[in-house]
Amino acid sequence: MKRNPQEMDQNRTATPIEPVFDDVDDAPQAGTNEDIRRLRPLTVLELLTESPQPLTLAQLAALMQVPKSTLMRLLHSMEAQGYVLHMPAERGYVTGTRAVALSLKTLRGSNMRRECRAVLRALVRRLGETCNLTVPDAGRVLYVERVDTAEPLRMHVQPGTWVPMHCTASGKLFLSSMSLLERQSVLANLPLPRSSPRTLVERAALEAELDRLAKLGIGIDNEEFVRGMIAVAVPVRDREGKLVAAIACHAPSARVSLDELMGNVPQLRAAAERMREVLLPPLG
Repeated sequence: MKRNPQEMDQNRTATPIEPVFDDVDDAPQAGTNEDIRRLRPLTVLELLTESPQPLTLAQLAALMQVPKSTLMRLLHSMEAQGYVLHMPAERGYVTGTRAVALSLKTLRGSNMRRECRAVLRALVRRLGETCNLTVPDAGRVLYVERVDTAEPLRMHVQPGTWVPMHCTASGKLFLSSMSLLERQSVLANLPLPRSSPRTLVERAALEAELDRLAKLGIGIDNEEFVRGMIAVAVPVRDREGKLVAAIACHAPSARVSLDELMGNVPQLRAAAERMREVLLPPLG
C-alpha cells in the first residue's frame, strides 16, 4: 500500500544533504568551486520556486550546467528527505513539503510575518471576510499567510497548503498574468481536475476566462474550487511590475454575492500596495 508523501515527510528524520559528485574530476577543488558545489541543493530549490511549472532533470541540468548523472543523485537525495517531489508521468520536479515548511518557518520567525499579518488583519477588519497572501509554486498556489473572518461560516485552509491553479482566484490571476507563450506552456502540463460543478475543465473555456481576467487584472473564483465559496484576488507586484504574490479574499456565497465581493477590489489593491512595501522594502 502506497503511503501519503506528506506522511512520509513527517516521519522522516532530518539528515543533512551532502553534495554528490560524479567522480574524482567532479570533486571539490578548492575555495569558490567547492562552495558552488555545496550550494547546489539551494540552487535546485531556487530554480524550482522561480519556475511556473515543474522542471525536468534535463532542464535543471542545463540551467545549472552540471552533468545529469550528478544532478540525478542529488535529486534522489533531496526527494528522499522531502525537499523536492518528482511529479508523475515525467512532468518534472517541484519543491517538496519539507522545503515549503522551512520557508514558512523562516518567514514566521521574522518581523515580516507579523507585518504581513498586520496588512491582512486590517483588510479583514474592513471587509469582514477571510483574506490570504498566496504565491505561485511550480504550477500550484501556495498559501503563505492568512487571517480568518470572525464569522462562523468560513473555509479553513492552513498556511503551507497547496491548491490548484485552474480553479482558484489566485491561481487564475497567476495564469492570466503570464505571457501567452508561458501560459500555453504551463497549461500544456497542468491537469484540470473537477473540484466542483463549476470548475472549468475544458482548456478552451479556461483560456477564454483567463483572457477575460487578464483585461480586468484580477482573479475570480465563482464556486469553482469549493461549492458555495467565492473569491477575488489582486496582484502584488515587484518594482519592475512582475507579479510575485497575490492577496485574495474569499467568502461563502450564502453571505456575500460575487458582485459585492468584487466591489472590494479597490481596498484589496490598496492592501496589495502595502504588502509590496512589506515584501519589497525600499532600496537604500
